[in-house]
Amino acid sequence: MLKRLTTTQLLVRGVLDVLTAEESAKQHQLRDMLYNKPYLVGVGKPEEKYKLWPRRNDRMVWPTAAEDIVPDYATDDHLYLEARAYFAASTREYVSEGGEIQPERMNALADALSTLFKLVVIDLEDNDDAQVIFEVLNGRQTPLSAIDLVKNLLFLRGELAADDVETLYEKYWAHFDGAWWKEEVGRGHAQRGRRDVLLSVWLTAETGKEASVGHLYAKARAYLNDGPSTEAVLRKLTAYSDAYEAIYSHAVVAEDGLRTAYERIQRLELATVVPLLAWLRTVPAATLSLPDHIRAVRAIESWALRRAFLGLQTRGYGTYLARVLSAAKSALETGADIADAVVDSLQRGALTWPTDREVVDGFRHNRYYGVIGQPRIALLLSAIDAHLRTNDPHQPDASIDYSNLQIEHVMPQSWEENWPIVLHGQLVANDESDVAWLTASEERGRAVNHLGNLTLVTGSFNGHLSNGPWLSKKDEFAKQNTLVINFPIATADVWDETHIDIRASNLAQVAIEIWPSGDFLRS
Repeated sequence: MLKRLTTTQLLVRGVLDVLTAEESAKQHQLRDMLYNKPYLVGVGKPEEKYKLWPRRNDRMVWPTAAEDIVPDYATDDHLYLEARAYFAASTREYVSEGGEIQPERMNALADALSTLFKLVVIDLEDNDDAQVIFEVLNGRQTPLSAIDLVKNLLFLRGELAADDVETLYEKYWAHFDGAWWKEEVGRGHAQRGRRDVLLSVWLTAETGKEASVGHLYAKARAYLNDGPSTEAVLRKLTAYSDAYEAIYSHAVVAEDGLRTAYERIQRLELATVVPLLAWLRTVPAATLSLPDHIRAVRAIESWALRRAFLGLQTRGYGTYLARVLSAAKSALETGADIADAVVDSLQRGALTWPTDREVVDGFRHNRYYGVIGQPRIALLLSAIDAHLRTNDPHQPDASIDYSNLQIEHVMPQSWEENWPIVLHGQLVANDESDVAWLTASEERGRAVNHLGNLTLVTGSFNGHLSNGPWLSKKDEFAKQNTLVINFPIATADVWDETHIDIRASNLAQVAIEIWPSGDFLRS
């Protein structure tokens, strides 16, 4: 409601700016809508001059936004000043014709605002539920987001409990008014306000049951009925907002192991793991040590990324991970090892953690290019390159921006012209009637899109050689000396199906080191 009143006041102020500039006799009609009579202003209380006095964060700017002196507008003005400037410009445009002010239009607009515009005030009895009434009245208008409805409900509960709601707002809620928290996240039909996503994260973590973004308010209201106090809820929400900011790189995370895992999970766009990650960040360090915290997060990362790199389904992740979260919370309640509870739970159920053997087999035999999204392939190869570089004492320190690299087929997809098939030392001629040729060409057609044939290259790679012969490409790979992942390619004498298979196995072994199995991560 405060937002609507503020907008209305700024609309009146913008219209009044034009009336004042044109010395209209209608000024007083709108001025009475902005300011109280002097006799109503208490001694030492200058804020009582205004019909509306905003929340604490905006009080410094409100006199500038509401007074007669027109501000010197700038591009980075407060939203209140931007609104005042917009309404004044729109008013001047409306009351002008051919560059001349039309007094009859100006007077009609002033009369409409001062006499036809109505503000409805509803006085409630003690047994009336203000939130229910508000929802009914708002039902035919633009729907409020779930987080707005929950905010209204929370602060209504606070007022009924005689809490200092202004202090609670400043302490726990004001940061949600920042631009980052108001952004939309997700894609297409799944796009939501970031604050609504946080609400889902908090509810899932608190209840241990997946909270669908589409039914958040009903779930939140059910949770809050006869539940914790307003301040306790706000304190929890703040803790989860801090965790959310850390997971999504909006806050500094000092621990490399956590930061890297968050970044990789973020690139996979796996929002369903966030409630579990956020809950882990809310557990006190005295209960969940940093090494155990990292171990639990590495388990989640390994489970999620192994499945992603093998192209396994994500349907049911929300329910599955809510069960993992419940197991972790049970471990907290009983004093058991929380990280072990996460590790063990991720290894049970239908959406199991792929084994080392399954990783190797998938890397060797699955089609990657055209099936696994290129961003995921790039994530996998860049993580392997970074791991190889870190663990090679002969490699100098280097900062590589993997986001600017591109995926390259070592053996090109269009291989027929420059990459002859050789079997047992004999050239196999391109002959569609030859069974040997048909079998070998089908095998090659599969192999070129296997992971072992995919790599990363920098912008300096000569793209004109992509379909060129091996010796030309080999020399070009030798120039890619900033990427450790390309060293075995540049030093190979030949590049064929056997080398692709060997490289896939080698990549799998490195991936298993980066994302170990549950048995390895258990204490």
